[in-house]
Amino acid sequence: MKIFNSLTKTIEDFKPINPPRVTMYTCGPTVYDYMHIGNLRTFVFSDLLRRALEFNGFNVEAVQNITDIDDKIIKRAKERGTTIEKIADEYTEFFLEDVEKLNIDPKALKEQPRATEYVGKMISYIKDLVEKGYAYVENDGSVYFDISKFENYGKLSNVSQRELKTGTRVLSDEYEKDNVQDFALWKSVEEDEVGFDSPWGKGRPGWHIECSVMSQSILGKTIDIHAGGIDLMFPHHENEIAQSEAETGETFVRYWVHGAHILVDGKKMSKSLGNFYTLKDLEEKGIEPLALRYLYLQTHYRQEMNFTWESLEAAQSALGRLRKEIAGLGDKAKVSEVRLDSFKKAIDDDLNIAQALSLVWETLKSDLPSGEKLATILEMDKVLGLSLDESEKFVKTEKILPDEVKKLLEEREKLRKERKYEEADKIREKIIEMGYRVEDKT
Repeated sequence: MKIFNSLTKTIEDFKPINPPRVTMYTCGPTVYDYMHIGNLRTFVFSDLLRRALEFNGFNVEAVQNITDIDDKIIKRAKERGTTIEKIADEYTEFFLEDVEKLNIDPKALKEQPRATEYVGKMISYIKDLVEKGYAYVENDGSVYFDISKFENYGKLSNVSQRELKTGTRVLSDEYEKDNVQDFALWKSVEEDEVGFDSPWGKGRPGWHIECSVMSQSILGKTIDIHAGGIDLMFPHHENEIAQSEAETGETFVRYWVHGAHILVDGKKMSKSLGNFYTLKDLEEKGIEPLALRYLYLQTHYRQEMNFTWESLEAAQSALGRLRKEIAGLGDKAKVSEVRLDSFKKAIDDDLNIAQALSLVWETLKSDLPSGEKLATILEMDKVLGLSLDESEKFVKTEKILPDEVKKLLEEREKLRKERKYEEADKIREKIIEMGYRVEDKT
């Protein structure tokens, strides 16, 4: 299996430290809002990478964190007049619902740690960095990492080619790409603010230290793969490398794998442009989540993807056709090893999922016996994750439910997400009166 390593800027043969074990860490969500389709593309890409590794016979120990303390969460809690715990819990629940709809199984993860569970270990980690001379304490009780003390700072993102502003400090969790400055490991806070006791006074950890501590605590000092969106390469991943390797004296990550951005109608996605979309927005327009997953599969993970409503509707239509074809194939027979070998070559070529998806259609159109087609495609779907083994159920649902019932179900689901349970129950009663039974998973 070959994969592009952002650290070396080359496609490399993937060789884990202790095969068949593979340790893999993905930067998870900061839970202060709904995830947008750009965030969700990263999580689907990480899921595809894990599935491809397992398809190759590796035993993947995957960890994806949840950042439940951060500047944005604190700001949102103040705006709402509530606690950061309530904000974090609310949006963690929404996130888990979204990934489940996209067929990303949280049970496939070794752990999904929350940052607040590791604050004690973060404090110990920071103390070590101070004692080793890589970090310093300011008068206000904040602790900063001194980037001038880490010789290879910038090796991932090449920021060393710019002017390093050593000795200047940045306290914010996120900052401009040209601010190559000493970054906060620990942020002092006022007594009435959210924080934890530490040797330097009340404060809270910086964003970057959280991922280093959680990943190394669970997976060890050196990790095989660290995945995330390309927007995290600097400063987040660069800072992770600096503090982690300063602490352990060993390589932090062997393969850095980054997914590209999403554009919407050729423009950067932003709330100000009105092109900022969540899974909920898509569902309200009658698009099912797995159609979005299908759309993601059509573009290579390192290629910038241009989202349009037309392309999404085309993906939904293609997925529907695929299910109908599969539903008519009958019973499974043996797998076509020749076709499966071609599929494996595609996914092993730096995760060429678009080519792998085209091989599904080629298999359908081939002269293989129908049972062999079915068995082969379902094996392929172990990587693609389109729930094609449930094609018959989807097709039956499409045929049986009238449009009026479908619209009522969508409206009810929207109300349930908005926690308007009384109104949702009225719609449920209406659907029952029409002769249909409504069962909720949760």
